[in-house]
Amino acid sequence: MQLHDVWFVLIAVLWIGYFFLEGFDFGVGVLTKLLARDRTEKRVLINTIGPVWDGNEVWLLTAGGATFAAFPEWYATLFSGFYLPLFFILICLIFRGVAFEYRAKRPEENWQRNWEQAIFWTSLIPAFLWGVAFANIVRGVKIDAHKEYVGNFWDLLNVYSILGGLVTLTLFTFHGAVFTSLKTVGDIRVRARRLALWLGALTAVLALVFLIWTQVSKGDGKSLAAMIVAVLALVGALGAIAAGREGWSFALSGVTIAAAVAMLFLTLFPNVMPSSLDDAWNLTVTNASSSAYTLKIMTWCAAVATPLVLLYQGWTYWVFRKRIGTQHIADPVH
Repeated sequence: MQLHDVWFVLIAVLWIGYFFLEGFDFGVGVLTKLLARDRTEKRVLINTIGPVWDGNEVWLLTAGGATFAAFPEWYATLFSGFYLPLFFILICLIFRGVAFEYRAKRPEENWQRNWEQAIFWTSLIPAFLWGVAFANIVRGVKIDAHKEYVGNFWDLLNVYSILGGLVTLTLFTFHGAVFTSLKTVGDIRVRARRLALWLGALTAVLALVFLIWTQVSKGDGKSLAAMIVAVLALVGALGAIAAGREGWSFALSGVTIAAAVAMLFLTLFPNVMPSSLDDAWNLTVTNASSSAYTLKIMTWCAAVATPLVLLYQGWTYWVFRKRIGTQHIADPVH
């Protein structure tokens, strides 16, 4: 296996890590409207992800940086062609971070309610747009012989990509509902478990259509295996949450995300960004990669830094592992 193949796999792993971790805190953000009955319960939901949301976003920064360094042609074409949706995602992530930090800076109810609205919308919009973006990457976009995107914003809005966006939105919200049931106590835990069943059923329908569509149009034996794992894991997650096994359900919903993202990358390889105009103009792991020397240096750096990051993030989740509930919220206003 060549180093550019290795880095394609590593970038896929980084996106899997990002969607697994950021997926549930996007979901929790959406649940501040779907699940919380009052502002105290909204505080409970926000507090479940308060210590970890910013660490989860490190995976996105790393995935973007790795793509820039390992596959500069991919990075350039992707960020120029997908400029508007990626810009919307960036704006949402900025406002989302500000909302978490500024929400409790003042005690006025309107102030806090407005920031809670921001948390909801800046969780929902990226959860949808990431699916739109990745569906378009797999489907193929208008790339010319100069490796430049020659389409427009409206070309990115098609039935397949919108379905992909709905899949990520519902899957992340289901993942967040399972996480909420795992991290809370009392009535909100019971309602989160019940809502997770409905969300999981909706996700299953949308995901099955999307994955079958992807497999029929782009897949092979390896992607089929990943699709089967994703479907079985989602069914298992639904069964586990119905049985009250929240830990197992969360693990299996995570496997669903991992297998679904793996399937998308398997359908891409050896391409990194297919051209819908001419297969000869596809960006591949070969023609879009950096030099072998650059990839070698990156590999050594990743081998040293990655275990440290994983250890630190694992320690963070261990420290903040306990459940919380409305009884732990001393002041419902501030």
